[in-house]
Amino acid sequence: MSRAKAQDAEGQELRLDAYLPYRLSVASNAVSGLIARAYQDRFGLTIPQWRLVCVLAEDGALTQGQIVARTVMDKVTVSRAAQGLAKRRLVDRTEHAEDGRSHVLALTAEGRSLHGEIAPLALAYEAALIAGLAPEEVTLLKRLLGRLQTAAGQLAGEAEPPRLA
Repeated sequence: MSRAKAQDAEGQELRLDAYLPYRLSVASNAVSGLIARAYQDRFGLTIPQWRLVCVLAEDGALTQGQIVARTVMDKVTVSRAAQGLAKRRLVDRTEHAEDGRSHVLALTAEGRSLHGEIAPLALAYEAALIAGLAPEEVTLLKRLLGRLQTAAGQLAGEAEPPRLA
């Protein structure tokens, strides 16, 4: 039985294991899944909630729209993460002074304390993940990921890529 092969104009075959977008997705899922289990098990946080806590710890009070732009998460995900963190009193959610439809989020003292507890764990996971790489390889990897993000943004018609959390 013959199998169909997807080929481009030059006759190159699409092989999923060699397809960069697929490899990036699989690697991202593996890393996120590993870290998510630690955050969930030890701190009861989802990945979106952790990203929101980190962004607020770095940038201070932000609107939900600013968090969407900063984290590249969709509005619903940010809203759900914010609601869950507010219920746990890790963030304060107040009406925006100039736009009543918008809310401003800020970490509470408890939220800042939780961030201070989790941040060393996150850095330890990162160190373990990159332990087999030379420092110059880590620098190159970060630069290449930034370039891929910029290229993807340009292909999608974005003027400037968002900063990742």
